[in-house]
Order: sequence, then structure tokens, then C-alpha cells
Amino acid sequence: MIVLLNLVDALAMVVLVPIALGLVGAPVAIRRVWPWVGLLAAVALWLPRGAGAALLAVPYLLLAVALALVAVRRLRRFAAADVAVATGLAAPLVAAAALVAERAGHRLLGFPLETLALTVPHLHYAGLVAAVIAALVCRATGDGPLGRAAAWCVPVGTGTVLVGYFLGDPVELAGAVLLTAGMWLVGGLTVARLPATRGARTLFVISSGMLVVTMLLALDWAAGHVFPVPHLSIPWMVATHGLLNAVGFALCALLAWRRMETT
Repeated sequence: MIVLLNLVDALAMVVLVPIALGLVGAPVAIRRVWPWVGLLAAVALWLPRGAGAALLAVPYLLLAVALALVAVRRLRRFAAADVAVATGLAAPLVAAAALVAERAGHRLLGFPLETLALTVPHLHYAGLVAAVIAALVCRATGDGPLGRAAAWCVPVGTGTVLVGYFLGDPVELAGAVLLTAGMWLVGGLTVARLPATRGARTLFVISSGMLVVTMLLALDWAAGHVFPVPHLSIPWMVATHGLLNAVGFALCALLAWRRMETT
């Protein structure tokens, strides 16, 4: 599990986050530095827990703080797409704090190290990538009611899942339901309403199809902690939900959006 989780984290920190930041016009200075700082954090994932690994991840935390400040400055109105973008820009701060603590072997806020390790990809993929894509879909479809619903559900769902860490599994399940609703709306609107070239269309279809599978797995996992229903173990969730989200959804969707911007 650890090897696959580290690869999923590295893909986000080095490749996907910079692409997402470019799509929403984050400051150029942050975008240029991010892959290199992300590479340091990715190296830290492969080192034994301790001061050395934590120190390698600290620059990533500092850059995430700078990005969160950008999010605060840019949120001038509470339109759905704007809130989704701001949430996406702020999400790496939580991921980076969890990363530094986990690499140091410190139980941040009392959470087990495994929980902290899983928070890192969750806040990169659901917190940043999914929120950014939801905002892009909302804007590209004319800020209609379904687009706004998607742009609200994704950040609110992710936030509710985080609150569920403190309040319990039923709250986490409610967050998973909201997040799933938002992501399925994103997938449906992407396929049904977004004009795209053939190459981008293929990537959009793949990414939207992956959401059907990955979010069903997320719902099942969350429901399995509240109701007596079978659900996958964490290693199997990383190998299925995590990997399909990273490559099938996030990578394909971001590449499609970047292709659209360059045509």
C-alpha cells in the first residue's frame, strides 16, 4: 500500500497541482516553484519517518501557506465557482500540514499516522483537483443551476468529510454523499454539455466514467463504517479508488482542460 500511496501523492504534488493552478490563474511565481518543492516533498515520502523527512516536506508546507493566502485574497464574492476555486487553493495547506506531521512521526491533533498519510492524497485530489474541475465545469456551462450545485457540493462535501474525522463516521458518510453528488454532476455535465475537440473529448469521457466507479467505492467505504455492509480495506481502496481517481479522473481531466485552453 505504501508504495502505491507514495506514487499517488507524488503525482499530485509534482504534476497535477501545478496544472490545476495554471488552469485557475494562480500566481506565476508559485506555479513555477511548485514542481520543485513538490519533488522535495515526494522524496520525503520515501525516507524513514524522522526529522530529515519532515524537513524536506517543510518547504512544501510554506508554499501551501502562500497559496492559501492567495485563496483568501481572491475570494471577493461567494459565487459557487469562486468558492470552489478558493477551497481548492486552500486545500494543499491541510495536506501539507498532515504530510509534515506524518513524516515527523507526530500524531497531529491526535490522529493516527495512517489517517494523516491518507489525508495527504484526499486533500490534493478531492480538496484541490476536484474542486478546481468543478469550478471550471460550472463556468464553462454558463454558471447554470446544475453547475453551481456541483461547484458547491464538491468543496462542502470534502469539508464535511474532514469534519467527520472529528465528529464520527455518520458525518463522514454525509460528506461522502455530498461529494459523490457533486462529482457525478461534474461528470455528467462534462460529457453532456462541454464542447471539446476529439482528443479532449476522449479524455473527458474517460475521466467522467472513472467517477462513476471511484465515487461508488467511496460511498461504499463510508457506508461500511456506519452500516453493516461489506466494504474494501484501506489497502484495496488505495489500489482501486485512489489509483483510478489519480490517473483515470484527475490526470485525464486536467490534461483535457489544458488541451482545451491551448486550442
